[in-house]
Amino acid sequence: MYNNKKVIIVLPAYNAESTLEKTITSIPKEYVDEIILVDDFSTDNTVSLSKKLGLITIRHKKNKGYGANQKTCYKEALKRGADIVVMIHPDYQYDPKILNNMIIPIAKGKVDSVFASRFLNKKDPLKGGMPYYKYVGNRVLTFFENLILRTSLSEFHTGYRSFSRNVLENISIYKNSDNFVFDTQIIIQMIIKKYKIKEVAVETRYFKEASSIDLKASIVYGLSIFRELCKFLLTKWNIKKYSIYS
Repeated sequence: MYNNKKVIIVLPAYNAESTLEKTITSIPKEYVDEIILVDDFSTDNTVSLSKKLGLITIRHKKNKGYGANQKTCYKEALKRGADIVVMIHPDYQYDPKILNNMIIPIAKGKVDSVFASRFLNKKDPLKGGMPYYKYVGNRVLTFFENLILRTSLSEFHTGYRSFSRNVLENISIYKNSDNFVFDTQIIIQMIIKKYKIKEVAVETRYFKEASSIDLKASIVYGLSIFRELCKFLLTKWNIKKYSIYS
């Protein structure tokens, strides 16, 4: 807890057995009240390890998708009284040690959300092992997202984010996609409602066990982002209404 705000960390997990303990060990526990892991029907021992580590553990009865996993994460965190919810991927790709930077600006009422950005760090993500196609794709998508949404974020696709309770209670996250495009949809919704977003630098690691979608899946993901931007514009221009953006 920080500044009388209950802090809950949520981990949307799928086959995270090999990296989960390293992630948990690296999380500073000073202000953390609870840690929730939601397992999306993994085929490894993620669930048993999560319980062994003392985490609040929830398992989907079938694989529902990354977006659906986050929905369960946020629903459970809010139900347990979270004032600040921090979402971090349990694949040990993002350095959890910057947790205080993710919490304090929200707890002090300065912002509504904090994003950990790989592109604010002095260490080039490419030198850290980021695949070149992911680097290029991220830069291209972020450019068009900033252009269309009139923002200046350094990155839209981070897997380390924190939200105030107010954000999660007042945007239509349960209408969003159950897949990876959920991450972009929630940002668009926050921008529409004029929530304040702060970015902080984070170091990342790229290795075999860290989750990383392949080139084909990245292309499909990129196209889905452009589809969401089109939906946003169509709604904004009153051409066609999409409920998640209206």
